[in-house]
Amino acid sequence: MSLAAKLRRIALNQQGLLKNGHFGRGKRATLRAIEQLGYVQIDTISVVERAHHHVLWSRVENYRTQFLDQLVKQRDIFEYWFHAAAWLPMRDYRFALPRMRQVNGERNWFEVSDRKLTDQILQRIEKEGPLRTRDFADTRQVNNGWWDWKPAKQALEQLFMQGELMVSGREGFQKVYDLPERVLPDWVDTSMPTMDDFAGHLVDTTLRAHGFASLVSMAYLRKGKPLREAIKAQLQQRLDANQLTTLELGNNNTLYIDPELLESRAPHSSAQVRILSPFDNAVIQRQRGREIFNFDYQIECYVPEPLRKFGYFCLPIQYRDRLVGRMDCKAHRADDALEIRSMHIEQKVDADFTELLAQAIQSFASFNNCAGVLLRPTGSSDLLRNLQAQL
Repeated sequence: MSLAAKLRRIALNQQGLLKNGHFGRGKRATLRAIEQLGYVQIDTISVVERAHHHVLWSRVENYRTQFLDQLVKQRDIFEYWFHAAAWLPMRDYRFALPRMRQVNGERNWFEVSDRKLTDQILQRIEKEGPLRTRDFADTRQVNNGWWDWKPAKQALEQLFMQGELMVSGREGFQKVYDLPERVLPDWVDTSMPTMDDFAGHLVDTTLRAHGFASLVSMAYLRKGKPLREAIKAQLQQRLDANQLTTLELGNNNTLYIDPELLESRAPHSSAQVRILSPFDNAVIQRQRGREIFNFDYQIECYVPEPLRKFGYFCLPIQYRDRLVGRMDCKAHRADDALEIRSMHIEQKVDADFTELLAQAIQSFASFNNCAGVLLRPTGSSDLLRNLQAQL
């Protein structure tokens, strides 16, 4: 087996995507998956089932969307920011504190709210209990659109990012805010990590989730030279202690990996197809996808329509230990149908691929509460004809 193939298998195995049942079944498996990955990104786009549910469904066979709500209520996970809005393991709460300190009193996505307003909000929540944005009046004279949040919503989000409020749950998709002391379990560590502690956490989290990584991956969307230097120091310490070794890719890109993991037998790759979320932890870093999977992936919902190559919400397709293509989908829930708007298979596949892809599409349709599948792409290829027949 080539080194490239072995790295692909290590990466997907660490992600829980190489074989079924990697994390087990049920709610506890959902927690194990989140703890292994380090975070699961929250996204509001609902063209198909939202990304946080999609990521977990891809890894937990009998995943149910209510599992996340239950884990939040049990205080096993909490909502904050990783490189984006995410659910994170409660055990990692202290590593959210540096960002909370960083944004405290500073501009976030909008101007810092009037302290009088934030104090009033905190007093109401302390007195009345958990509250939502809708529980506060809109004092604007003019509403300039969905992005123009009312002052109370801006203040709630500022307090949330500063750590003065936490999200105790969601109703529908609306956040419910409460005081941290009423949300945090008594066992959680609330001590501020040092820069070295935080850098070590990022190294540990990235290697646990991916098996190996570059410095760029470990510092993904993290700002500041001091943090990058602290990560470098952590890596050097582990190299000196023979806890890590390096692999050199092209373009002077160095990968760090546990030597025992590198020297061990490659994980087995089962015959299966998975339809992944655009925000899946395995594909979110574009450079890694190009280097490890020879797969250049970019979600195009943020790209102007004339510049899109593959479609608004293309989903990566995993086949065995490779990423082989993508398809653009939309769940028409009122019509009980999953529409496949485009299909692009970009790498060579074996004879069993079409049947496995059809099974994966049917399963994905059911996950989206759709009984039927509408395959829009047409053409003379054997793959499309066979897929149409299978569906």
